[in-house]
Amino acid sequence: MPFAETWYVYILRCADNSLYTGVTTDLEKRLRQHNGLEKNGAKYTRARRPVNLALQETCPDRATAQRREAQIKRLSKADKEQLLESRSSRTCQ
Repeated sequence: MPFAETWYVYILRCADNSLYTGVTTDLEKRLRQHNGLEKNGAKYTRARRPVNLALQETCPDRATAQRREAQIKRLSKADKEQLLESRSSRTCQ
């Protein structure tokens, strides 16, 4: 049986105070990529550096992480800010 990876949904706060949401299995590496310390950062964050991790949620699998990411992306900025105020680390539901 293959090793089950932990997936994360994350929200970054960019230098212009905008928010970026994504999924990954390696949060530290992805943050370095978004900040330009490694290749393959998102085009959106490239012009908005530095970025800081504002929220992370742990998910059991990729499908759950992608569903949660889509759910968060549909929220208004005000609702995302409220989510950030409620917790900085959670488990996907």
